Amino acid sequence: MTKDDCIKKPSGAAGGWGALKSVGRQLMGTGSPVSRAKTLLSLNQADGFDCPGCAWGDPEHGSSFEFCENGVKAVAWEATKARVTPEFFAEHSVTELQGWTDYDLEHAGRLTTPIRYNPETDHYEEVSWQDAFDGIAAALNALENPNQAEFYTSGRASNEAAFLYQLFVRLYGTNNFPDCSNMCHEASGVALTQAIGVGKGTVLLDDFEKCDLIYCVGQNPGTNHPRMLASLREAVERGAKVCVFNTLKEKGLTKFADPQKKLEMLTGGAEPTSTDYYRPRLGGDMAVFRGMSKVVLEAEDRAMTEGRPPILDHDFIREHTSGFEGWCDMVRATSWEIIEEQSGLSRDEITRAAEMYLKAERVITTWAMGVTQHLHSVQTIREIASFMFLKGNIGREGAGLCPVRGHSNVQGDRTVGINEKAPAAFLDALEKELGVTLPREPGHNVTHAIGAMLEGTVKAFVALGGNFARAVPDSSLVADAFRNLDLTVNIATKLNHGHLMPGKASYVLPCLGRTEIDRNSKGERQMITVEDSMSMVHGSSGINLPASKSLKSEIGIIAGMAKATLGSDVVNWDEMAEDYDKIRDMIARVLPSFGDFNTQVRKPRGFWLRNSASHREWKTTTGLANFGTDDLRDRTEWQEVKGENGKFVLQTFRSHDQYNTTIYGMDDRYRGVYGIRNVVFINPKDMEKNGLSDGDMVDLIGCFDDGRHRACKGFRVVPYDTPYGCLAGYYPEMNELVPHQTVGDQSYTPTSKSVIVKIEPHQSA
Repeated sequence: MTKDDCIKKPSGAAGGWGALKSVGRQLMGTGSPVSRAKTLLSLNQADGFDCPGCAWGDPEHGSSFEFCENGVKAVAWEATKARVTPEFFAEHSVTELQGWTDYDLEHAGRLTTPIRYNPETDHYEEVSWQDAFDGIAAALNALENPNQAEFYTSGRASNEAAFLYQLFVRLYGTNNFPDCSNMCHEASGVALTQAIGVGKGTVLLDDFEKCDLIYCVGQNPGTNHPRMLASLREAVERGAKVCVFNTLKEKGLTKFADPQKKLEMLTGGAEPTSTDYYRPRLGGDMAVFRGMSKVVLEAEDRAMTEGRPPILDHDFIREHTSGFEGWCDMVRATSWEIIEEQSGLSRDEITRAAEMYLKAERVITTWAMGVTQHLHSVQTIREIASFMFLKGNIGREGAGLCPVRGHSNVQGDRTVGINEKAPAAFLDALEKELGVTLPREPGHNVTHAIGAMLEGTVKAFVALGGNFARAVPDSSLVADAFRNLDLTVNIATKLNHGHLMPGKASYVLPCLGRTEIDRNSKGERQMITVEDSMSMVHGSSGINLPASKSLKSEIGIIAGMAKATLGSDVVNWDEMAEDYDKIRDMIARVLPSFGDFNTQVRKPRGFWLRNSASHREWKTTTGLANFGTDDLRDRTEWQEVKGENGKFVLQTFRSHDQYNTTIYGMDDRYRGVYGIRNVVFINPKDMEKNGLSDGDMVDLIGCFDDGRHRACKGFRVVPYDTPYGCLAGYYPEMNELVPHQTVGDQSYTPTSKSVIVKIEPHQSA
C-alpha cells in the first residue's frame, strides 16, 4: 500500500453520506435484510435493546430513529454471521492467534461454546459449562486468600450482571474490583465527589435544549458519542454558543450533516456544531479555565467599581459554597504568563471564550478523556466546577456539569457496587440484606491490579467482558504477567488478545450479546438495565436469536461460577439467574434510590436516578459545594519538552472505526487515514523542524526513566492540525508507550493523554 492509498483528504462534515455508506457496509455483514432492519429499528426503543455503543442519553420523547453510525457498528459487530467454533480452535493454536491483529481476531466471529486452554497442545478445547464452573471454583478456592484474585468489569455489563458479580466477589472475600472506569472517568468521579458530593454529572438531555452556552472540553463526539452531535448542532441552530476546547481540530466539532434529514442529504448540506474552537496544548485545560476565571473576576471587579449589577451569583456562592475567598486569591495570584504558556492560548483567546460566560444565563460544561487522563485531571475538573459555581450554573434548568462517559453502562456498574472502595453505607445495607459480614479493606483498582500481577502477589484474574490486557498501559509487560497467573477467566462475545495470554488454567466463557434474546428455563424473555451519562436507567431486551444454543447470559455465567465456588447458603444463585426481577428487587433494597425498580424501569424511557447536587443538596465534607484548592502545576509535560530535541507529548485516542479496544474497521475517514493504524499525527511545523516529510516512517521511543525500553516502531507520519510539540496516535497500538507507573493524582488513571516520547527515523529489524 502506498502513501497515497492510505492517507487521503479527510471527509467533509461529520455524518452525512459517509455515515450512511458506513452503516450500509456494516449491515451487509449481518443476517437477512429483514433481520437487519428489525434489529436497527429496535435500537434504543422502549421495547427493544439499549445501544451497546456509548452512554449518551436518549431523548425523553423517544425518537423513532434514535441511533448513530457507531451504534450501528456496535450492533453489526455483535450480530455478525461469522462463528468461532471448537473446529476453529482445533485449527489455530494460541501461539498462531497471538500473531493476528485485533481486527482479525474480532472479525473471526462470535464465540459459540465454553473453552479451556490445553497447555500440552497449545489449543483451546471445548469444555462443558459445569466442568468450566467446577474448574474455576477449584482454582479460586485453592488460593491462599481471596485477595490473590482480581475481578475486572467492563462497562458493557448490565446493572443486574454487575450487582450479582460484586455480590459473588464480596462473598468470596475480596474488594478487588479493577474496572474500566479506572482507565477513563475515575478523575471525574473523584473530583465531582469532592466538589459537589456526587461523582456524576448533574444534567439531563433536556438541559441541552435550554442552555445558552456549552463548553465542550477534551472530547471528540463524532467518533466517541456521535448522537451528541445532534444536541450540539441544535444548540447552535437556536442561537446558543458552543465553545470547543480540543487539542486536535476534529470534523465532528465543526460541522455535522444529519443523515436523518432528507433535504440535507439531497443537497449535501451541513450545519455547524460549534461557534468557537480553541486548541489548547495537552495538559493545558486547567490553565484555560483558570484564565477564564480571572476574566470573570476582573469583570466583577469592574462592575462593582462602576456601580453596575454584579456578574457573580453571590446568593449561590454565599448559601451553597465553601472556599470561595481562598480560591479567588489563588486565581488572582496566577500570572497570565504561566496561563498562556501552559494553555497554549493567548490572553485574548481566553478572554473571548470567557466573555461568552459573562453573557450567558445557563451554561453546561461537558468533558471526556481529553481532560481525565493527565496527572492533574482531578485538579482540572475541580477548576471547571469552580468556574461554573461563579454564576450558579449547577442545580438549575439548562445548566450543569456533564462528564460524557464511554461504555454504555460504565456509570451504572459503579452505581450498583463495582467499586474497590465502596461507601460504608452500601456495605452496611448489603450486610443487612445478606445477614453476613463482608470485607471492608479497600481492594485493587486497575493500577493496583497491574502492580500486584507484576509483583506476583495476584494469582487469578476473572474478567466480566472487556479486553483488559490490551486496554492497559505497558501492554507487553502486563501480557507477560498474565501468563504467570494460576487462573484466567474471560466472559466474552468475541475473541480478543486478552484471551491469548493463558495462565496455568484458562477459560473463555461465551455470553449472549445485548442484541440477543435472553430466556429463562420457562422460555420467558428476560430484561436487563443500564444507566446512561444523564443518570437515566433504561430497560433493554434483545430481539435476535442467540449466536449459539450453548450461550449463557452474563448473569447465568456469574451465577454458575458463584454457586460452584460458594454454594447457595447465602444467595440462591439459580433463583437469581432464573428471574432478573429478583436481582432488581435486591438492588432496590440495598440502594433505595432505585425505588420500585421493577415498576419504574418498565415505563417508556425508564427513570431518573435522583442526583442530590442537581437539587443543590451537597453531600460533601463541608455540606456545601467546594471551590478548588489547587494551584496550577509548576510545569506540565509540554513545558518539560516543548518539542525540543525530538521530544514531544503524545496522546492516545480512538480512530473513527473503533470503540475502545474494539476495532470495527481500518479507516479513520474524518482524519483522512484509510487501511492502516500505525500512524502518528504531528504539527507540520514540528515535521519541518525535525526534518520529516508526509509519509515518512518513524519510531516512537518512550522517555520514562525506569530502565524499561518502550518503543512503537514503523509508524507513518501524518501532518495534522494539532499544537506545536503535541502528537497523537491510536490505542491500543500505542499503549506500549504509556508507563503503568504514571497515573493521575488521586484518580490512579493512566496518563494516556500526556506521554513524553521522542521520534527517531525508523530502524527496520
